[in-house]
Amino acid sequence: MVLSELRQQPHLSASSIGEYVECSLLYKFGRIDKLPMEFKAEALEFGTCIHRVLEQFYCARMIGEKMLLKDVHQIFETVWTGIAKGNDDIRYSGDNDYKSLLMYGKDLLTTWYNKLPDDGFTILAIEEAFEIRLPGIPIPIIGAMDLVEEDSAGTIIITDFKTSGRSYSRDEISSNQQLTMYQIAAKHNGYGDREILLRFDTLIKTKTPKFEQYWTSRSQLDERRLIKKAAQVWDGISKGVFVANDTNWKCKGCAYKQACDEYLEGEINYDQASNQ
Repeated sequence: MVLSELRQQPHLSASSIGEYVECSLLYKFGRIDKLPMEFKAEALEFGTCIHRVLEQFYCARMIGEKMLLKDVHQIFETVWTGIAKGNDDIRYSGDNDYKSLLMYGKDLLTTWYNKLPDDGFTILAIEEAFEIRLPGIPIPIIGAMDLVEEDSAGTIIITDFKTSGRSYSRDEISSNQQLTMYQIAAKHNGYGDREILLRFDTLIKTKTPKFEQYWTSRSQLDERRLIKKAAQVWDGISKGVFVANDTNWKCKGCAYKQACDEYLEGEINYDQASNQ
C-alpha cells in the first residue's frame, strides 16, 4: 500500500480527527471544500524536508549502509532547495528565509546525527502505510508509520519523526493520539501479540538546536478512548456539523483565515434561517 493512493478514497486519519476536534471549519475548508491554502507555513515545509532526509537515512541503514553526515547535509540541501528556493507561497516567521533555514537545517541535522543512539534495532519498515476499519465508522482510517523497528527481545518500536520549536511535555507525549492510532494500526496489521513501544524522534528548532527522543506506551483504555472519539468525529462530519473555533491561538497563523473571516462575517438570511 502507498499512502498517496489510500488518500484518493474517503478516509479519516489521526491528523484529520485532531483537526476536526480543534476546528471543524478548518477541516471543512481543507478536506471537504479543498480550498487552496492562502499560504504555506514555513514550519510545515521545513518539517517535510527534514522528514524526507530522515526517511532516506533509514532507507540506507535498512540495507546496511551508514550514511555520512556530509551526505545527510547534501540530501537536505537538495530537498530544501526543491521545496523552498524561489517559492513565494511560503510565509516565513521572523527573520527566517530560504537561505537562513538552509544553514540552520544543516546545524539541526548535525545535532540529530551526533546524538542519535546506535541502538542496533532491526528496521522492519519505513513509511509503512496502513488502512484499518474501526467500529462505528464506515470509511477507513489511514496513515503511515515513519519507522518500525524490533529490538533483540522482539519488542516492536514505532517511531514518529517530528520537528518542533520547543521540547514536549510529558502530558503531550502521553496524550498524543497519533501514536495511539499507530499502536491500534500495528495491532491490526500483525503485531497484536507483541509488546509495542512508541517514540518521538524530535528535532527541536531552538536557538541552539537540540535532539530528543521521547518514549511512551499506550493502554487498551487509551485505544478505546481514541476509537470513540473517531466515531464521534465521523458522526459530526456525516451530519454536516462544522463550527469555527475562532478563539484558538492558532487562528492568526491559519492558512484559511481569510476564508474563515468571510464565512463568519457574511450576511445571514434570517428569514431563511428561521424557517429551517
